[in-house]
Amino acid sequence: MKNFTVGLTVAALCSMIALPVPAQSTVSDKIRAAQQQSTRSADNRARDRNRDPVAAMNFCRLNDDMTVIEFAPGGGWYTELLGPVLQDRGALYIAHTAERLARLDDRLKLEPLSKVRKLPIPSARHPERRKIVFRSLDFGLTTADLLLNIREYHNIDSDSVGLFNRATYAALKPGGYYCIIDHTRRHMAQNDGENRRRMDPVLVIKQVQAAGFRFLDFTPLFYRPDDELRYEVGRRTVRGNTDRFTLLFQKPGG
Repeated sequence: MKNFTVGLTVAALCSMIALPVPAQSTVSDKIRAAQQQSTRSADNRARDRNRDPVAAMNFCRLNDDMTVIEFAPGGGWYTELLGPVLQDRGALYIAHTAERLARLDDRLKLEPLSKVRKLPIPSARHPERRKIVFRSLDFGLTTADLLLNIREYHNIDSDSVGLFNRATYAALKPGGYYCIIDHTRRHMAQNDGENRRRMDPVLVIKQVQAAGFRFLDFTPLFYRPDDELRYEVGRRTVRGNTDRFTLLFQKPGG
């Protein structure tokens, strides 16, 4: 199996910052407007080339009146887009350690991001596997509509991923969505130094289902046929063009 052909197998296996956006605009319009804001960081603008936030967020069922948790916002690429979309009718929470969230403080002072709320969650790094370890986890919410885990699932230690998924389940209201995008690993490939930051989507689906979620949908939106699924995602020949699976889960009820 190659690339997101893996995603097709999965289904069988697992059955802007300164300019106002008109209120009548669709979510897609608001995302596009946020992308054009001059106050976005230069580093984030440089990453626009291989990302399609309109299609991705439509797939994740984003609406502008939702309460959204963005896990591990990193450099704030999605935060800069989601903040303006949700600032009037919804709410955006960004969740990571207090230290990592503090790196976004300057940008969170900007008007379109001033309503973004921080959710500091305690974690540590595994001394050998360089993964995030949770001893306990509570997002402090029970009525979120959507949790986004974008290219961060692979950073959670295998011993903590069940705890993370259960905490996500608890944070969402019945009917809430859990959307995961991450770098694709070949199905059943053994761990090695090259695939450390890749995930087997079949395994991810099984892990998330074990927490109580229903597997709802997938899309080949970020299918990249020239990614051989063999090399570390930071290599120059791969960086910015990795094959990424995109999965959507739903908490039953609602």
